[in-house]
Amino acid sequence: MIKKHLFLAHVQHVTHQWQTFCCVILLGLAFHMHNAAATAQFDNEQINEIVYHIHTYYVEDIPLSHIQSNNINTLFDQLDSYSKYLPEHELDAIFSAANGRYTGIGIEVERVDDRIVIVNTLPGSPAAQAGIEGGDKLVAIGPDDVTTKDIAHVSKLLRNAEFATINITVERAKTNLTLALRRQEINLESVNSQLLRSGNGYIELNSFNNHSYHDISRHINKLISKNGSPLTGLVLDLRDNPGGTLSSAVAISDLFLQAGTIVTTKGRFFDANQRFTAQSGDILNGAPIVVLINEQSASAAEILAGALQDNERALIIGKQSYGKGSVQSLIPLGNGTTALKLTTARYFTPSGRSIEGVGIKPDVIITPQNLSNLDKSVIMTDEQTTNLAILAKLDSHIVTAKKRLKK
Repeated sequence: MIKKHLFLAHVQHVTHQWQTFCCVILLGLAFHMHNAAATAQFDNEQINEIVYHIHTYYVEDIPLSHIQSNNINTLFDQLDSYSKYLPEHELDAIFSAANGRYTGIGIEVERVDDRIVIVNTLPGSPAAQAGIEGGDKLVAIGPDDVTTKDIAHVSKLLRNAEFATINITVERAKTNLTLALRRQEINLESVNSQLLRSGNGYIELNSFNNHSYHDISRHINKLISKNGSPLTGLVLDLRDNPGGTLSSAVAISDLFLQAGTIVTTKGRFFDANQRFTAQSGDILNGAPIVVLINEQSASAAEILAGALQDNERALIIGKQSYGKGSVQSLIPLGNGTTALKLTTARYFTPSGRSIEGVGIKPDVIITPQNLSNLDKSVIMTDEQTTNLAILAKLDSHIVTAKKRLKK
């Protein structure tokens, strides 16, 4: 499983709008959710409600024996790793992520050799402003030593700090540094773009949230305006994209397709079985597309890559993607302040492929070294004359994509 996690907590005063039984269909791997059911206390009415939803909506028909309050965890143990009970703060975090809003210090972490290592800081976040760097190892949150703690424990400590200033101690080059940070609301752009000198556009899509479709459209129109004419091609970078909402994946796929199936979903209950098709209109008017993926491109990113690949709309290059082919729905519990995140369907690419555990195989497989040479920050720099070799590689893939479109 993807081990990178963002320490991002909920935004205050999120309004839940449960439009149907599930208002958000989730595909991503962005959030680390510990088993909250293990510490939650449920009465018989709540247990019956949870059992009913699992029996009715879970993607597989699993045998459910009578569940007592002291062994409800055995029920969750029968489900896949993506299905969870969500207390209020985790539910709010998901709604916030879907809307591109987060509250936190803005660090992305992974567990390496039993230590929590910071791999990235979000631009403009408290962590970035305080000088926290990729490679720093977490040592302490306030007075609490976290060198032997797991990610869930550290996340809880940060969340409990609310909006108070908190001291974060990190280890850098065998020296401990203590920095004062205050958690704050962070609005994130899921899209970055750059016009390449060849007249090709480059778009980096970091996640799929409720604003990503409009952000992609806006950035493409900005690139066309800056170029003074239609783009000759587009590089769409989905590397390290952990996914997001199904609606966003479908809408963005539709931007580039004139017709055809985008994705189908299949589950046990009626509404879990859907076929999403493209409407007429291609924002690029048929200009060739190259899609970059790697082993951490997952879920919604795989839907987009699979839709463009199966409809012969894009050339997929890079490394085989993660392989998350399941759809999670949020099902409200009680008064709607908590929920089940439940796997309710599997999704399939237009040709009928299930990518669960398999991923999207690129049309052109690139070695890890060559793929790393196509560094996002290098592509995004304005000083493109110093990166001609890298840009020439992207241009050559655009040419290959164009030839395939003409077949």
